[in-house]
Amino acid sequence: MTGSAAAPRFAIMTAFTLSDGRSLDLRLSGGEGSPALVYHHGTPSSGLLSRSVEQAALARGLRVVSWSRPGYSDSTRHPGRTVASVVDDAVEVLDALGIVTAVTTGWSGGGPHTIACGALRPDRFRAVGVIAGVAPYSESQGSLAWLDGMGQENLDEFGATLLGESPLRTLLEVGLPTYQAIQADEIVDAMATLLPDVDRAYCTDEFGDYLATSFREAVSVGVDGWVDDDLAFAAPWGFDLGAVSVPVSVWQGSDDLMVPFAHGRWLADAIPGARAHLLEGEGHLSVVVGRIGDILDELL
Repeated sequence: MTGSAAAPRFAIMTAFTLSDGRSLDLRLSGGEGSPALVYHHGTPSSGLLSRSVEQAALARGLRVVSWSRPGYSDSTRHPGRTVASVVDDAVEVLDALGIVTAVTTGWSGGGPHTIACGALRPDRFRAVGVIAGVAPYSESQGSLAWLDGMGQENLDEFGATLLGESPLRTLLEVGLPTYQAIQADEIVDAMATLLPDVDRAYCTDEFGDYLATSFREAVSVGVDGWVDDDLAFAAPWGFDLGAVSVPVSVWQGSDDLMVPFAHGRWLADAIPGARAHLLEGEGHLSVVVGRIGDILDELL
């Protein structure tokens, strides 16, 4: 399927109200009635999509549905949320939009949330694509050296996560001013230990501008969303990966310093029938920018 090259950029609905009174920063692109793609953003980030991801989706005739997870940007915080908590929010969004079923993908910290949708509501989410997605900490104990292979910034961040909310919040708030004002040309310095050469090449031009904008949006109200994401990754996710019944593809680069290669291998082994795309030479950024067309084609 192909779509119009002139399809609109995201329209933002900043006050989509959920049944519990919380609001989500909801973003939509593409025509009503088109097959839907629900996209889950990374950590920290917002519901804003990069142009490369959006255009690849629109070119395949997809309607893109995305939002900032609770605590990010204009989305109300949901204290104590688990990875599984995203599913009820996602179903409410689909119901409000009149969407019966969708495919779903998530990048980085969005990976666990996209798996949750397929695991817990296979009637609504018919296929899942995990892009450089983090593996569960709790469920992988004894079978995955979860921290091995991460750059120093992530070692510090997740080391604090395992100590609890207060140490994690203290750490993230130290870097908050940097991320609230970050520009594209500052990303490499700010994330130096997390970016292999293959990823540094994507921190300029349009994708660098997207990353900087998404970081600024994400933490514009503080670090709540970031804290809650990290705590959710380390806690039990709230579903059995071995019971996932919908088709799942796992895309992971060997040079990733944010979510190590071993996380992708572990997820591919843990999810029944998962299609593993374990890619030599790809990083955390390059895999989503360079492979998004292939990822969406497999979802469809």
